[in-house]
Amino acid sequence: MCGIVGFIDFSGSSNREILDSMSFSLFHRGPDSFGSKLSHISNSVIGLAHRRLSIIDLSLLGNQPMIHNGIIIIFNGEIYNFGEIKLSLLKLGHEFISGSDTEVVLHAYEEWGIKCVSLFIGMFSIAIHDTNNGKVFLFRDRLGVKPLYYFWDGSTFLFASELKAFYKHPKFDKIIDISSLKRYFELGYVNGPSSIFCNTFKLEPGSILEFDLKSRLYEISKYWDISDYFKKEKLDISYSEAKERVHELLISSYNYRMVSDVPVGVFLSGGYDSTSVAAILTNSNSSRTIKTFTIGFDEGNNEAPFAKNIANFLGTEHHEWYCSSKNAQEQIYNLAYFFDEPFADSSAIPTLLLSQNVKTHVSVSLSADGGDEIFGGYNVYNTFLNRYAQLDKIPKFARSNISNLASWAVKNFNLNDKGLYHVLYVLSDLFDHNKNIIPSKLFKSYHFRNSNDIDLLLNSKNVLAGNSTFDDEFKDFRDLLSVPLTIDTKLYLCDDILTKVDRSSMAYSLEGREPMLDHRLIEFVAQIPSDFKGNKKILKDIVHDYVPMDLMKRPKSGFSVPLENWLRNDLKFIFSECLDSKSILKSELFNSDFVEHMIKDFLKGSNKYLELLWRMIQFQLWYKRWISNV
Repeated sequence: MCGIVGFIDFSGSSNREILDSMSFSLFHRGPDSFGSKLSHISNSVIGLAHRRLSIIDLSLLGNQPMIHNGIIIIFNGEIYNFGEIKLSLLKLGHEFISGSDTEVVLHAYEEWGIKCVSLFIGMFSIAIHDTNNGKVFLFRDRLGVKPLYYFWDGSTFLFASELKAFYKHPKFDKIIDISSLKRYFELGYVNGPSSIFCNTFKLEPGSILEFDLKSRLYEISKYWDISDYFKKEKLDISYSEAKERVHELLISSYNYRMVSDVPVGVFLSGGYDSTSVAAILTNSNSSRTIKTFTIGFDEGNNEAPFAKNIANFLGTEHHEWYCSSKNAQEQIYNLAYFFDEPFADSSAIPTLLLSQNVKTHVSVSLSADGGDEIFGGYNVYNTFLNRYAQLDKIPKFARSNISNLASWAVKNFNLNDKGLYHVLYVLSDLFDHNKNIIPSKLFKSYHFRNSNDIDLLLNSKNVLAGNSTFDDEFKDFRDLLSVPLTIDTKLYLCDDILTKVDRSSMAYSLEGREPMLDHRLIEFVAQIPSDFKGNKKILKDIVHDYVPMDLMKRPKSGFSVPLENWLRNDLKFIFSECLDSKSILKSELFNSDFVEHMIKDFLKGSNKYLELLWRMIQFQLWYKRWISNV
């Protein structure tokens, strides 16, 4: 796991000092070594720099940038099947001087060009400068486990693992994109390909960016998209056959993620996802004791007792920590630094704390994110399916009138009843021109519930948020459940969950791996019948082969903190610190009167604005750290 940065500057003003400064901002991602390469190519200066966290081949031979036959590479991530690819390349006459996966990627590109990416099983953000054809390529893994941002103003092209590297380049303009700002308040994060800044983007998962140095133009192409597999005919397969194949893929995926030259552990919550990782690895690696880690809280959802029971049953080397509210609250101020964009998922706080403690034991830890998106585990999926069935009973001749009436009510009334508002919001934008239900519009309603409040909050009126996966109508999909699974995989999983894990783990130089996000597993599960996987049926049955069902009985819970209690008590001071009128007016982005109204309403005992207030607090902390104080 590492950090990469680079620039292509057609003005020629960028230099090594700037490049080194950009790289040093990502020191936490790679404290073990630093390397850079500056190239002057007729009409431009090109800089590539790398911060290394040594995981595979700990010797100096694994340092980057690597250069071979005019090809320069910097790489963040892991290619778990690099050994098999290396054997193929050796047969083709390639020679290697290191045992690193980076060198394998370099030779794979030399042999097969950009098509080599289809061979990789892993997580990665890769930059390659090919001096032979005058192009720079950026690659991002299929699910977006590893981040990659880029900026282009027509003269300077920047790219990096984190936005903070851009702040060190004098050509970067920190101009807030108002449409992205609105989307942040709608979702609690900024969804790709947009970023919080103008002219700045996230390279989407499964994509390749090709920059031609001669024409100064770039184009982006997709080499993988989960939608392609949901569009295929469902496999004609029995449940037992599907279970056996899923089990085989889980074993393969989980064991691939154990490839490392440093100690590896597992985040264990005691739920089905993380238990499947710990159980399968314990069974597959009888010669080594698996290390497991969890964190407990006296408040909020405390998963530690469940995790400990599972660890005791499996016989893992288990470590647990209990953190006080004070410990957790101290991390609130770290969010603004490590998350370069406004980010309001409060579960980042315990994830940061867990990563900090785990790093004292291992340098790599396996998480179990993606299980809900792959196997239909979120409760909202059942709600979505049931609501769709109910709405489908509305006669088609009545749908247009109902939609128009609901739209009028949403726009003209300040509805305090969240349930009523939600129903009307759904009905106002639910049907296509043929009066058919648009599934993505229905599912969108479970993610967006503050439209009127956000319009009151922002000074910029009638701002349209940028496009997102919700705007796809998914007409070619084979079943209804596939719609929310695809949306959450592309949106919530990528831009919230994986962002949270990457920034939290890398904050403490800990490599986080995602064994449930092997593309082979995802491709297969996308094509099995929905009733095999809904509510995690097939995953649960696999786990029950390892762990007694009684040990798994527990209510589904998230990795959360008691925000309501904190903001009314220990953290009450943060309102005066971050949301006073002077601070609000500084950015000229918000209506300070409405902010004051939200605070007063909350302190009187209402939770109507709790979510929006937390998002406002996180924005203000971010703004103070990166905009007004820099």
